[in-house]
Amino acid sequence: MSIVTVVGNPRAGSRTLDAAVAATDAVAARLGHSGAREVVDLSALAPVLLRPGAHAALELALEQLADARIAVLASPTYKATYTGLLKAFVDRLPPGALSGTAALPILVMGDARHALAVEVHFRPLLVELGAFVPTPGLALLESELPGGERLAHWADQVSPQLAAWEGALT
Repeated sequence: MSIVTVVGNPRAGSRTLDAAVAATDAVAARLGHSGAREVVDLSALAPVLLRPGAHAALELALEQLADARIAVLASPTYKATYTGLLKAFVDRLPPGALSGTAALPILVMGDARHALAVEVHFRPLLVELGAFVPTPGLALLESELPGGERLAHWADQVSPQLAAWEGALT
């Protein structure tokens, strides 16, 4: 099983990155996955993301996401949804690119009023790409970072769904 974490924060070394890695670790531990995990920090790819043509690092990141069995996608909440950086990245994927992938959406937000954005905006994006998206997505307040009890509770909720989905595929 391959697990890839994609972080759509434009700042390198962000708290969103820390929360996404913590979420990935929590889910992997519950699934008994001890293998390698890839992290795609889109802040490093931002300079080439909107340029036309192929770029080796960008193509590798897209391939890692498309080939992942489980993908954790995290973004800070900008304008009540995920970042344009994350959207520009996934827009490079072909239709159905995440078929056979379980995608776990995570939004980091400053205000709890944005909590529905993970379900209303982020989930449909991933479903449109063909992903299986367990319920619920994770909405983390900045004050809760890197996630603590809330993250652990979320991992406890989604891990059985992931295990059942994985079992149904084999």
